[in-house]
Amino acid sequence: MTLARPDDPVVIAVSGLNRGENPQPGGAVIESVRAHMPNAKFVGISYDPMETGIYAQGPDRVDAVYLFPYPGSGKQDYLARIQEVHAREGLSLILPTLDSEFDNLIDLRGELQDLGIALVAPAANSFSERSKSRLGELCRKAGVAAPRTLPANDIPSAVRHGLEIGYPCYIKGRHYEAQFVETEAQLVAAFERIASIWGLPVLVQGAVFGEEYDVAAVAQDGDLVGAVAVRKLLRSKLGKGFGGVVVDNPEIADITRRLVKELCWDGPLEIELVKPAGGPFVLFEINPRFPAWVSFAAKVGTNLPAWCAAHALGMDPPALATCPAGTMFLRHCEDIVANISDLADLGIDRQLTHHTLGHRQMNGTADD
Repeated sequence: MTLARPDDPVVIAVSGLNRGENPQPGGAVIESVRAHMPNAKFVGISYDPMETGIYAQGPDRVDAVYLFPYPGSGKQDYLARIQEVHAREGLSLILPTLDSEFDNLIDLRGELQDLGIALVAPAANSFSERSKSRLGELCRKAGVAAPRTLPANDIPSAVRHGLEIGYPCYIKGRHYEAQFVETEAQLVAAFERIASIWGLPVLVQGAVFGEEYDVAAVAQDGDLVGAVAVRKLLRSKLGKGFGGVVVDNPEIADITRRLVKELCWDGPLEIELVKPAGGPFVLFEINPRFPAWVSFAAKVGTNLPAWCAAHALGMDPPALATCPAGTMFLRHCEDIVANISDLADLGIDRQLTHHTLGHRQMNGTADD
């Protein structure tokens, strides 16, 4: 652990800045941590100049942003960009929020420590054991129900798995994305598209129907530190939770503790569950980061991102109050006003510094 001294400036790099139709967690994480550390500087890790959070001016804003190579380019390219940003910004902590980043960052943990940069990420074995391809094995050990999930490295094996599991089913990327398919033709098309984006293997998973629940949690060395469970009320066409209500369910709490203990998990995680009528809770997947809705819980005293950031920096973490059952969140759209020159500068220079962003915000949203 990298310990921050009280007089050290805290500079936190956060990814996942898009808050559009397919919202990523970065803005919610920044907003939550800023509420506890108002003087911290937030540096955005971005892969696309059109990520909406780059141009936000509210509590989810970034003070600087840098374009990074896609994680698939390899850990050495990724490390080189971190070193460039660190030389300019003096990073204290990296708090990743996108599943595809964790392979590189976990492998680079030693190099980051040498640079004096803390990292919020689980141990390599914990990360591997919760992967989608090993979900059944994990659930057997933890005593949790799970849908049948089979890996496929080519179309014939995917078709075979689809017939074995039965339609409808899901085609899932190894890091991200799930597509519901009802026919072999849909399965083949989904396999080709997801494999081209996320690589192999692609997962074929049995469909489970019922009420959907989502858990945001933080653990330390296999012990649960805090958690918030919601029942989804609204979903986007991509299956993202656009509305939810907090539930106090002892069975969900028990499942969360068992999974965290079995994985010896350290850091944030998201647990997705489905409750079929008359059946047990079924584990859909585990993600190694916070969900995009996590900031609403922070607003009522369950600030899980701030706890993670403070703990990683060796600071006193905030107390975690219980998020009251019945607390509801709803997501709504907001228009962000920005200057087209910021988009152009970011595309050319691969960075926007706090000087540029601050100048534009203080002097309006358009140059005279």
